[in-house]
Amino acid sequence: MKPTILVIDDEPQIRRFMRISLGAEGFSYLEAENAARGLELASSHRPDLIILDLGLPDQDGFTTLQALRQWSRVPVLVLTARDAEEEKVKLLEGGANDYLSKPFGIKELIARVRVLLRDLPGQPPSTGTGTLDFGALVIDPDNHNVYFSGEPLTLARKEFAVLYYLASNHGRLVSHESVLTAVWGETHNEDTHYLRIIVSQLRKKLSDNPDAPEFIKTEPGIGYRFILCPEPSISSDSANPGPD
Repeated sequence: MKPTILVIDDEPQIRRFMRISLGAEGFSYLEAENAARGLELASSHRPDLIILDLGLPDQDGFTTLQALRQWSRVPVLVLTARDAEEEKVKLLEGGANDYLSKPFGIKELIARVRVLLRDLPGQPPSTGTGTLDFGALVIDPDNHNVYFSGEPLTLARKEFAVLYYLASNHGRLVSHESVLTAVWGETHNEDTHYLRIIVSQLRKKLSDNPDAPEFIKTEPGIGYRFILCPEPSISSDSANPGPD
């Protein structure tokens, strides 16, 4: 069954662009020109994902998101022309799963949509549970091995844990807090300086330029996104590495 995507946006040209682009990728499509109609469709049709514009005529997009989150956990991709870091953090803390800054390209839109749809029934899980094989980079959690361009890469335990967590969430925006909690534990979920040091070390070992990243993209003030292509194959089952 094709996933259904609801687009809530007051601009007819944006809705037309979405209708053509998402339809070409095989998605079912619903649209609404304002918040009231969008919430009505979300309730009556139960879409698999919602693309929500912040600048709606009858209600601010953030208020719409809050109203939706009172009864639904459907993934929400927010479209925003607001570049302020505080606004983006507010959106994520308010229940958005990801955001896309305007203007945007169709390839990035479809990539974000596919990532958010991975956890639907019948879809591959978003978090890998075995060896992740990206071709150029292979991560084997069972044996704590990493191979980069065919050569073994030596990583400290925390470096390995952070890399594996980011790679397991390939394409997803993961917050500082989620990485810190997964790797260091809940008591360290605000110790972002630990994480920045580890990410810096990983970039050096992977020769990853932060200004033009191939592996780890920084989302300023929010977190990171592992972007290496192609998407990994998962070759075996194993547990995620835990904290020391």
